[in-house]
Amino acid sequence: MTLEQLQNEIQKAITAKFGDAFPCAVLQAAPDHVDADFSLSWAMQAAKILKKAPIQIAGEIVPLAEKLPGVAAVSAVMPGFVNIKLSARGYADAVCEVLANPGGCIRKQNLPAKKILFEFVSANPTGPLHVASGRSAALGDSLVRILKAQGYDASSEYYINDAGNQVRLLGESLKARHEGKPLPENGYHGDYLVDIAAKIKDSSGWTAADYSAFAIAELIKTQQDDMVLFRTHFDRWFFETELHKAGAPKAALEQLEKDGKTSKVDGAVWFGEQSDSDKEEDKARVLVRGDGSPTYFLNDIAYHKNKYERGFTELVNILGADHHGYIPRMKKAVEVLGKDPETFKVILHQLVHLNKNGEAVKMSKRAGEFITLRELVDEVGADACRFFFASRTPNSHLHFDIELAKKRSQENPVFYVQYVHARINSIFRALEEKIPGGVPAAGELIKNAGPLPEKLNCSAVLENYSFAPQEEALIRKLMLFPAVLDACVRDLTPHHITTYLMELAGLFHPFYDSCRVINPDDTKTTAARLCLCKAVQDTIRTGLDLIGVSAPESM
Repeated sequence: MTLEQLQNEIQKAITAKFGDAFPCAVLQAAPDHVDADFSLSWAMQAAKILKKAPIQIAGEIVPLAEKLPGVAAVSAVMPGFVNIKLSARGYADAVCEVLANPGGCIRKQNLPAKKILFEFVSANPTGPLHVASGRSAALGDSLVRILKAQGYDASSEYYINDAGNQVRLLGESLKARHEGKPLPENGYHGDYLVDIAAKIKDSSGWTAADYSAFAIAELIKTQQDDMVLFRTHFDRWFFETELHKAGAPKAALEQLEKDGKTSKVDGAVWFGEQSDSDKEEDKARVLVRGDGSPTYFLNDIAYHKNKYERGFTELVNILGADHHGYIPRMKKAVEVLGKDPETFKVILHQLVHLNKNGEAVKMSKRAGEFITLRELVDEVGADACRFFFASRTPNSHLHFDIELAKKRSQENPVFYVQYVHARINSIFRALEEKIPGGVPAAGELIKNAGPLPEKLNCSAVLENYSFAPQEEALIRKLMLFPAVLDACVRDLTPHHITTYLMELAGLFHPFYDSCRVINPDDTKTTAARLCLCKAVQDTIRTGLDLIGVSAPESM
């Protein structure tokens, strides 16, 4: 039994009695001071419609919930909560559900038919990726993993600005490095161009465009390698030059002009009319400069038009916090393209502040102006980076403590969670040593006993088993995992997972200290606790994978 299944059964019972013109029933974890597992506040939501006191409605729900399988006790408490306590069978079914289909219980049914495209990182190919790009990568990749795990059709894309003035300056900067000449005033000064220049074998006959193309190719490869190192997958790397070859900016401009959404001033083409309004969405934006060259804004409109034309129905862009002005003008452009502005969403993430020994980390020597993502991963590892980046909401500034991220102690949150996974693995490794042959006396209770049993006969193991309070607390938390992922999708942030994993790990430690797992004199209890340990381990592994963090078997 999952929490969703229990919730659905309660919803059916409520609908049968009160009708369906009400909010959905939602079960939440009961407060710590309440002797219950889950709590329902539906009565307070329905009180105005039913014109009854919430506590009276709650009282009418009690006999409905008492009849449900897996429920031991139900009570109505002021001002109108319904508190539910599971039976031993209910706890057992919850553990069996996790073991029968690890991670599968998070998959949703009857999802809306939409195709979602996440675009993130999309850093200019003019230098190595910096730490802020890592935060964008962790957000986007984690969200795509979470949505896919739930059954959504979600894809990821990296947009490469490989055209325009910046590319020209990059080529000029590389040429200057290669020839040992002064760099252009507005060129790229990072020492990484020295490394790229050293790779040029023969530049005879090269034009400025050749230098640009060589630099772009090298830097894109570096960025792609960085993303692999960071365990970030993109379904497509989309080049801006693809748009220009297809005439997409021209086609987008023609559509805007046809719909009367442009104006001309001093030879330039603008999106919208000139206005004195201070509102961002009312400001006119240049689409084509006076010299006839398209602006980034026109190219962006063409790119998003292309996304919709490829069949995507919902677009999510992840950008730095300094792009707040981008949102209203792109929503307006999306509307002009004939799409619902609500299908275009932007996640803005704040800066990452690196600290080491209490001091801000200085800039990179190779990159020149910033710490590269690769430098950070090389120092603390991809696991710590991914976990730390996923541990805060996008709109929160992230203070990344490098020394903490390197610690192999329970002070380090990623170590704290991974250690539980590894500790459970060690329990199964110790099984053969402490009870030769696994748990032979338990017969069919554990099948394929070995270093890590592949299959636990959970239903038989937990039949008539009496759970300790520490075990009940773990099971309640396991049942909440799908709801945590729902929150991630609702809020478009993976930080709910890191919080959940920390809490689950925090519940495992008192269980491990108070409840002896392997006891040769009590194979029934041993088998039951092995089942619970495996369920916790499976959930931790699934949660870590959804945020791109490994689940080590030993530490």
